[in-house]
Amino acid sequence: MKKNIIALISCSLILGWSGCKKDLANDYKDFFAGKEVVYTGSAVGAVLQPGNLRMGLKWKASSDQSIVKYVVYYNNRADSQVVKVDTHTDSVSTVINNLSEYTYSFTIYSYDAKGNKSIPYEVNNAKVYGPIYASTLLNRPFSTSRPYTFTDDGLLQLNFSAPDTINITTVINYTDKNGLAANKQIPANSNSILISDYKVGTPITYNSSYIPVKRALDIFTSPRTDQFPQINPVMQCDKSLFRKATQANDMGIYSGETDVDRLWNGSTTPQPYPNVFHSDDRNTLPRTLTFDMGKIYKKLTSIEEIGRNCCNNPDQFEVWGISDLTNSETTLQPNDAGWKNQALAKGWKLLKEVKRTDDGQAPFKVDFDSGIPPVRYIKIRVLHNANGDNRNVNISQITLWANMLN
Repeated sequence: MKKNIIALISCSLILGWSGCKKDLANDYKDFFAGKEVVYTGSAVGAVLQPGNLRMGLKWKASSDQSIVKYVVYYNNRADSQVVKVDTHTDSVSTVINNLSEYTYSFTIYSYDAKGNKSIPYEVNNAKVYGPIYASTLLNRPFSTSRPYTFTDDGLLQLNFSAPDTINITTVINYTDKNGLAANKQIPANSNSILISDYKVGTPITYNSSYIPVKRALDIFTSPRTDQFPQINPVMQCDKSLFRKATQANDMGIYSGETDVDRLWNGSTTPQPYPNVFHSDDRNTLPRTLTFDMGKIYKKLTSIEEIGRNCCNNPDQFEVWGISDLTNSETTLQPNDAGWKNQALAKGWKLLKEVKRTDDGQAPFKVDFDSGIPPVRYIKIRVLHNANGDNRNVNISQITLWANMLN
């Protein structure tokens, strides 16, 4: 009796379970309208490519061969863009235009031909750039210490400070020697640019361009146009290159601390002994001294001489120049009547005869005549001192200027 009751209960449970299982299956089919749910392969590894009021999106193509398109939704899914699939590429990309300068979120679905779609793939913090961003851009700064220099060949070199890491290029606008508008570009990996055809006296302007981030679609240019410092081609000759170049019959020195190199130590006012060049007194005027400017200057423009703060200051002297000292030494003393002709025969050129009417102390600057030849070596021939001394020569400083452009 007991066994029969157990068997009856077991049969009832089995029949009840079978009935429930059948009902669950029917309920599942009813929930999905009798269809099996199919998910296509999802987008993956999306990369943002911000642009000017647009956004580029690039992601790895799914291996799901059934996919025929992707749809990118944005603006809370109010807008979308369809991207058809090219089965021959490993990646999928699209550019969404006509966006606002804003930070977006994008949702990407893939679809097969039957309309089945993938799970959503979201791309957030997608910043789009535009005129507001562009308005914040400043042009790359020029070097404040040396905004421009000149090469030995007379080329103008514009110097810039190190750029921002997102700088792409800077466009230099200038007028060439023919009076025509011209431009050059200085890339971000360079701090200087050479201009060989610049027209002296004309302005130079520049604009810099940037990308907001790496992989950006578009380049943004600063809305400002900045002007480069005015170019003055006449510059002081580089005294750091000056050296002694004493020749036969040049005047000697009073002591080791008053040698010729005192003439380019940077003094700007009459100096006391011993911060001056002070000659010996072994011969009478005219007397000469010679020095090397360190390089050839094609267009010397002027010279300035500063005397000692007391005495023996030249008030009449000649400035001679030559580009090469080979076979240039004279055998005659500078006070010999034939010295001038011999100097000319040796290749020296008389650049200027200087006459002062004061005591010879203050800075005294004179211009050379146009058309003088290229010069590297300078010879000063002192003819007369303001105090009448006929042997000793004292000079605090000699400075020269040149037009650096060809």
